[in-house]
Amino acid sequence: MVLNDRVKTALVLIPLMLGAIYLLPLSWFALAMAVIAVFGAWEWADLSGCGKIWQRLLYQGVIAVLLGLVYWLLTTDQLAVQWLLGPAVVWWLVGWLLVKGYPEFTSLWANPSVRLLMGALILLSMWVGFYWIVRADDSRVLITLLMLLVWGADVGAYYSGRRFGRRKLAPQVSPGKTWEGVVGGMAGAAVLALLLLALFTDLATWRLLDYVTLVLFAASVVTISVVGDLVESMVKRHRGLKDSGRLLPGHGGVMDRIDSMCAAAPVFAAFVVLWPALQLSQGG
Repeated sequence: MVLNDRVKTALVLIPLMLGAIYLLPLSWFALAMAVIAVFGAWEWADLSGCGKIWQRLLYQGVIAVLLGLVYWLLTTDQLAVQWLLGPAVVWWLVGWLLVKGYPEFTSLWANPSVRLLMGALILLSMWVGFYWIVRADDSRVLITLLMLLVWGADVGAYYSGRRFGRRKLAPQVSPGKTWEGVVGGMAGAAVLALLLLALFTDLATWRLLDYVTLVLFAASVVTISVVGDLVESMVKRHRGLKDSGRLLPGHGGVMDRIDSMCAAAPVFAAFVVLWPALQLSQGG
């Protein structure tokens, strides 16, 4: 059997990602996520209209320096994580408004400098989200939950969208996505979240408010993950590109693979900070 490029790439990437997530200590995990963010910066510079090699390298350098600075501030407790996660959550709400207003709102972000700032916020907040989730839970249960939510929602949205999809979510940006698909993804994600938390937490201690929060939690993470996908699609459409890059044969670019996680990770981390019941699943 001849394997196509998509399968070959997946066979390499999946073990690398699982190893990084479950085997690396926190500091090395932070470095691995930073490497992914810097590769994403190479592509985002081009999406911003800065396609020259020196421009892309410069942008990568800026992102790398900012990541190092944020890591130092967090590890020395000179900066509360809430000051980073709060603006990230607000940004993704703004991102949804930009998607819904496309193409009328394009003038707000069409300038390359604005898009470069967007990319910095997206990549830095993704890194902060991943880092803080693992720092809060060294057992890696919560990072597993994040992946299940996003991937489970993606699968649920695909099948429910194909079966029941009627109303378009953002036809000007991504004609294939529907509201029915999003709702199906939310339902699947909520079930997965409950099943995983039932294995690692004592649900007998939960109150009704915790179950309501669980639904809001799953719905928020899934919704924001969709927004992350749509924002990247919006910028690619404006730039006239199908993929963010060609680094991953058969899969497009790095940003094409992490766009949903870029949005979901900081929102998930914000719930970790604010919701005590979720923190019962921490390993330490």
